[in-house]
Order: sequence, then structure tokens, then C-alpha cells
Amino acid sequence: MKTFSISGSLRGNVGKKGAKAVRRAGDIPCVLYGGKEQVLFSLNAKEFGKAVFTPEVYLMDLNIEGRKFQAIIQEIQWHPVTTEVSHLDFLEVVADKPIVMKLPLKFTGVAPGVLQGGKLFKKFRALKVKGLVEKMPESITLEISGLNVDQNTKVSDIKIDGLTMLDPQNAIVVGVASTRAVVADAAVAAAPAKK
Repeated sequence: MKTFSISGSLRGNVGKKGAKAVRRAGDIPCVLYGGKEQVLFSLNAKEFGKAVFTPEVYLMDLNIEGRKFQAIIQEIQWHPVTTEVSHLDFLEVVADKPIVMKLPLKFTGVAPGVLQGGKLFKKFRALKVKGLVEKMPESITLEISGLNVDQNTKVSDIKIDGLTMLDPQNAIVVGVASTRAVVADAAVAAAPAKK
């Protein structure tokens, strides 16, 4: 998994007034939990934007006034009107302790069902998984070259060593739907030949 390094500053004032002051200074109020203690700190919004506005997921190397932590982003709160991040929750990564996170999906290959006139549909952009951080890939790659019309891949079909899939097992991740053109072609093929 890729890492993203950033430095932060401890927050003295907690609560809504303190958070507003942090935002006015161009920073993001943050909290780190999951380890021995909870740490309240702030990050520079411009520096951190590179880690948020991307489909990639990162293992965060946090340096908070000389104290170093490894963490993952657990929750992002957005401003209700703008695209600005208003708050960040980080989960500290502890050795031998499984973490839960969403991994982005990538699709490779061409589905034969699409070449036959079907329509490819994707129900998920990311899947929730649980496992040790050293087992976490940067993304989940699904091969779709085996999908014909009316075939799909479910969560239960995806197996990754060391990871447990947390989304519903019968949920469809990607598939090829039948279209009117496919139905019409099938009807023509099934019709008896004229003598």
C-alpha cells in the first residue's frame, strides 16, 4: 500500500470554537484514535488535499510535533456547501490488529457479453474489507473477460488472501445486463427458418 507523509500540530482548544479557528487558519481539525491514547491535532488543508481528492487509498505517516504514528483515514466530514474537508478521523494502525477500510475497485479485460450487445454495469466503486495492514493491497482488481450476457460477479466470488470481505456476500459487484438488441437477436436466432 502507498504511504502519504504529512506533519500536523497539536490542537490546544477543542470544541466548536477551537475547530472554527483551525479552519479559519486554513487547517483541518483532526482526531487520531485506536491506539493507546486519543490525539487531537490539525493538518494543513492544501498539503492534505493530495491524499483526499484521489481514488487511491494511503497508509498515512503522521508526524505530530515529533511524535510519529501510522494511520488510515476512517472518516471524512465535508463542508455542506463547498468541497472543503471540515474534519478528519484517523484510525491508528497497531501491529497485529486488523483494520477495516474501503479499497477501490479496478476492472480489467473486455466482457464478451458487451461485445454481444449487452451493457456492463458496476454496482460498487470500492469494497469494505478487514485484515492486517501488511495484507492490504492498493486496490482490488477484477477480471471481467469471463462475463457473458446476464452473468455477474458477486462479493462472494472475490477471494483475496488475508482479507475478509465485509459487504453482503450476495451483492452484485459487476455484471453484463441484457439489452433490447440482445433480446431481438436471440428472438431472430430462435425463430424457425422459412421454407
